[in-house]
Amino acid sequence: MIRYRRLRVADLIEETPDAYSLVLAVPPELAAEFAYRPGQYLTIRVPGAAGGAVARCYSLSSSPHTDDHLKITVKRVPDGRASNWICDHVKVGAVLELLPPSGAFTPGSLDRDLLLLAGGSGITPVMSIIKSALARGSGHLSLLYANRDTASVIFAAELRTLSERHPSRLRVAHWLDSAQGPPDPASLAPLLAPYADRDAYVCGPEPFVAVACKALGQLGVPEQRVHIERFHSALAPAAIDDASPPPAVDPGLGVPALNGATAATAEVHLDGQVHHLPWPAGTRLLDLLISAGLNPPYSCRQGTCGACACRLLEGEVELVHNEILEDEDFAEGYTLACQAIPRTATVRVTYS
Repeated sequence: MIRYRRLRVADLIEETPDAYSLVLAVPPELAAEFAYRPGQYLTIRVPGAAGGAVARCYSLSSSPHTDDHLKITVKRVPDGRASNWICDHVKVGAVLELLPPSGAFTPGSLDRDLLLLAGGSGITPVMSIIKSALARGSGHLSLLYANRDTASVIFAAELRTLSERHPSRLRVAHWLDSAQGPPDPASLAPLLAPYADRDAYVCGPEPFVAVACKALGQLGVPEQRVHIERFHSALAPAAIDDASPPPAVDPGLGVPALNGATAATAEVHLDGQVHHLPWPAGTRLLDLLISAGLNPPYSCRQGTCGACACRLLEGEVELVHNEILEDEDFAEGYTLACQAIPRTATVRVTYS
């Protein structure tokens, strides 16, 4: 089972009035565990309500090829529990609990020509890709970066410097809502058309991702060449937190039609209390708990980070997807709440 590790904040950088980068020092004994690929993310555990904790993903804006330390960038948003706690409380010298790097929003080759589309803080994994490709690859990069206004542009000076150093390889185009209005497919398509033969990497809030993907579709870019990282939640907007985008969910994918779907009763031991909940067939355990107003730990929601792991005390579940738990974890009773579907009439789990 992957465990949280403690890393010290070596530096804190104010990128914009509402976005901060945390530079993290990795001790030598954890260097191999925290090796990463451009575009991946870290999962941070921060204090939650009633003495509990929440876990959220934040993309690495550093490059493994140019930066000595890991760096994540966090943007403050209204009512953002995790991002606001980080921006308000984390100082240089603080120690954070993190899971090792994860995520698949990373190019297969740094030598390919790439089209990069970012909205707001969606620039964080894209910046990691840009710096890595310029340092270790040979491909040409074109970035379209959308923001509300000039004050909202994260890494503005760094992007300008990289463009000046690599004028033949990096092209940066800014889209500002304050000057051009919100982007729409008809406006974006002509800007993207010269690069429609490239693999596209899209990252940002859902409205931006939707517009960007529609524009790419109008240009005939095949879906298999469009790689997406979303600010995504399967729940209603009120339950969506502020983390940097978790791993991509392809459009149209949901819970597979599993054989023998079972409705159940869930007994959940969480934060020192026991909850008994009716568990509809085909519903994932994490969705059930959040919809009931509980505050379980979770992060990626895609079965790749392990932040939502809990232990099965009784009954059986089936995992829709799993990239983190291994045979020894299952032998100890661990499962992933974000992917667990009931397979017996009664299921008991604990987060202790």
